[in-house]
Amino acid sequence: MESNLDKPTELSTETVSLTINGYKITVPKGTTILYAARQAQINIPTLCYLDLHDIKMVNRTASCRVCLVEVEGRRNLAPSCSTEATEGMVVKTDTPRAIKARRAMVELLLSDHPTDCLVCEKNTTCQLQQLAADLGIRKIRYKGEMSNYPKDSSSGALYRNLDKCIMCRRCETMCNEVQTCNIYSAVDRGFETVVSPAFGRPMLDTMCTFCGQCVQVCPTAALTEVSNVSKVWEVLADPDRYVIVQTAPAIRVALGEKFDMEPGTIVTGKMVAALRRLGFRKVFDTNFAADVTIVEEAHEFMDRLQNGGRLPILTSCCPSWVKFIEHQFPDLLDIPSTCKSPHIMFGTIAKTYLAEKMGIDPEKIVVVSVMPCIAKKYEIVRPELEHNGQKNVDLVITTRELADMIIEAGLKFPDLPDEDFDHPLGESTGASVIFGVTGGVIEAALRTTYEWMTKKPLDNIEFHEVRGLDGLKQATVNINGKDIRIGVAHGLGNARALLESIQSGKEEYHAIEIMACPGGCIDGGGQPYHFGDIEVVKKRMDAIYREDRSKPIRKSHENPVVQQMYKEYIGEIGGEKAHDLLHTHFYKREKI
Repeated sequence: MESNLDKPTELSTETVSLTINGYKITVPKGTTILYAARQAQINIPTLCYLDLHDIKMVNRTASCRVCLVEVEGRRNLAPSCSTEATEGMVVKTDTPRAIKARRAMVELLLSDHPTDCLVCEKNTTCQLQQLAADLGIRKIRYKGEMSNYPKDSSSGALYRNLDKCIMCRRCETMCNEVQTCNIYSAVDRGFETVVSPAFGRPMLDTMCTFCGQCVQVCPTAALTEVSNVSKVWEVLADPDRYVIVQTAPAIRVALGEKFDMEPGTIVTGKMVAALRRLGFRKVFDTNFAADVTIVEEAHEFMDRLQNGGRLPILTSCCPSWVKFIEHQFPDLLDIPSTCKSPHIMFGTIAKTYLAEKMGIDPEKIVVVSVMPCIAKKYEIVRPELEHNGQKNVDLVITTRELADMIIEAGLKFPDLPDEDFDHPLGESTGASVIFGVTGGVIEAALRTTYEWMTKKPLDNIEFHEVRGLDGLKQATVNINGKDIRIGVAHGLGNARALLESIQSGKEEYHAIEIMACPGGCIDGGGQPYHFGDIEVVKKRMDAIYREDRSKPIRKSHENPVVQQMYKEYIGEIGGEKAHDLLHTHFYKREKI
C-alpha cells in the first residue's frame, strides 16, 4: 500500500537508472530517490513527507530530515523525499551515517515534544511515536527548551495543541493547496516557528470550515477533534435523561477498521449492538432523515425548476462547505437548498414527532450524533439551527470517539451479534446510504426527482456519471425531454473551481453537489486515520454502494415510515410545518 502514496502526479515517458543499496533501479525521469527506493521495496522512513496523488497533494517540505540518505559524490546527506533521481546516481540508505543522522533528527524533534504519550489523543496512532520505536530510540540525549503555547478549542470542533507541532507543514499543504481555505502558515522565526492562523487567532475567528482534513494528515496530536466522550458518558449515566443516538451512513463502513477488520467491512448490525450495550435508550439511523432530506430537497428543486426559481440548486448537507460558501462566495448564498442537514433534521424530528409519538418530554431527550465529521460538532451550536429555542442535536462524537467508547466499555466488537435499528426512525432506503460518498446526495435526489417529474418508474436507478473520485464531475440527465445538467465536486479546492465557474457564467447547471472532504463523508475528518492510503477510501466507497444495492427500497420517497410521518405530523412536503421543522437559512460571513 505504501508505494501508492509516492507515485508522482505526472510520470515522464523518459527514464533514469540509478543504484540503491547495490540494486539497479529504473524509474521515470523527475521522480525522487524515495519513490525509486519504494519501487525496489526498500524502506526509507519519512515523517513530514506525504504524497496524496489522487487528490493532487504533495508535501515535500523536507523539514524533518528523517529520510536522509547518502549519495555518492555528495558531501552532505540528501533528503530522499525531495531529491530527484538522476542517471547513474548511486545511493545508500542503510549506512551507519544515514541511520545515525535519522535517529539524531528524531531525537531533536522529541527534545521539544511532550512525553505524555500514555494520555495523548493519538497514542498508538502517532507517526512520530511509531518512528521513534522503529528507529530504536529508547532515550533522548538532547534536552530542549519545551514549548508552551495556549491550547485552542474555541470552535468546539477542532483542538490545537501547538506544543506537539513538529513543523511538518502537512496541515498547511492540505488547507492551502487542497482545500484552498488558506488558514495555516508558518509564523514567527527560529525556535518559535509554528504553523498557525495569522496573528495566532483562535480558529473560531478564522475562515476555517472545520472540515478536519488537517487533523487527518497531522502525524502527531498537534491537531485533533474536541472530544465529547466524557459528556456522552455523563448523560448516559443520568437516569433523568432519555438518550438516543443516530449514526451516519459513513460510520458503518469505517468503524470496523478500529478493530482490525478489513477496510470496507459493513458493520451496521454490530455497531447497533455496541450502541445498545453502551446504554443508549434508542439506536436510530441518520439515513431515515437523509430520506426526509431528499423528499424536501427534490420538492424544492422541482419548484425552482418549474417556477423560475434560482438555479442551480446546491445541496446543503455538509456544514464545512456551508461555512465555506458563507465566507468565500456570499453572493451565491441564494443557491443552496434551505434544507437542514440530515442529522439536524433528525434531531428536530426526534424532539417533536418522536417525542409526541412516544409520550416523552422533549426536554428530557438527549440526541447524540455519531458522525464521520468534526464540523458537525461546530454545526450543532449554530443558533439558526435551533428549534423553539432548543438545540436539535445535543452532542456529536466521531467514528474514532465511538470506537474509543466501545474499547473503554470492554466490548469485543467483532464478536457482537448483528442487531437492527429501533423503530420508527431506523427505517431507510438505499438512496440515503449513498449520502456517505461524493455524488451520493445528488444521485439520491435524481432518483426521486425523475420519478416525481415523469410520473414513471425509474428502471436504472444508478447514475454512474456522478460516482468516483474525480474531483469535478458532470452529468446530463434527460427528464421529460429536458436536459438537466449536474455538477459534483468534492474537496473544497474543487468546490472553489466549480463555484467560480458558475459565478463567472462559464458553466451553467441545474443542480450541484459539494462535499468538503475528498471522497465525501467516507473520508471525513472524524474517520479512522489512514494517512493517505487511497485504497482504504475506495473500499469504504465500494461498501457504501454494496449497502445501497442490498436495500429492498432504494428511493427515498418510497420509505413508508417517512410517508407515515408526513401523513401523521408534518403534512405537505415543502409545506409550512415542513419549513418550520426542516429548513434553515445562511449568513454572509467576513473574510478573515
